[in-house]
Amino acid sequence: MSDNLVIVFVKNIKLGKVKTRLAKTIGDQEAFEVYKLLVKKTEKATQNLLVDTHIYFSDAVIVTKWPNTYKTVQKGNDLGERMKNAFKDGFEKGYKNIVLIGSDLPDISEVIINQAFESLKTHDTVFGPAEDGGYYLVGIKNLNHTIFDNKPWSDSNLLNKTIEELNSSAISIGLLQTLNDIDTFEDLKTSSIYNTYLHDKIHN
Repeated sequence: MSDNLVIVFVKNIKLGKVKTRLAKTIGDQEAFEVYKLLVKKTEKATQNLLVDTHIYFSDAVIVTKWPNTYKTVQKGNDLGERMKNAFKDGFEKGYKNIVLIGSDLPDISEVIINQAFESLKTHDTVFGPAEDGGYYLVGIKNLNHTIFDNKPWSDSNLLNKTIEELNSSAISIGLLQTLNDIDTFEDLKTSSIYNTYLHDKIHN
């Protein structure tokens, strides 16, 4: 067992249930295909990490994803509670440094995840800022309820608000590079997976 753990939050890939904002432009089926590409990207970014990986699905465990990896289902009423419970599980299992990522990032990589663990060597907390004002990655060494409780999860001020509260408690924060997730067709067109999406669309 490693001291370090990566938690991956994955939405179950269901037609009409993933990338709903994107689907308004390109349709449910195409949004479904885009999300499958994003999950593949996340699998690739995590498959060779020299740390443990736990996969938390939104609804039900899919055994074919992340083979030979611990898999379970998220628990909680909102995103904050689900993340907090996942971190709590990890710390109770004995992990010292835990990083959590989502599964809708076209540019997530093994390098970025490793940078998060490096940052935790000198900071209490690390965030990967998202262009929409939230964050795509959070890493901690101790369970801090401030991060998870009473937060505006869909607000463009989420990360700033979280940082303000942590600063007021003298908790040190490391920041990684800013990335963009894919919520709209404009996001998709400027992403690194757009050409793959077009290729698959033409040949399917």
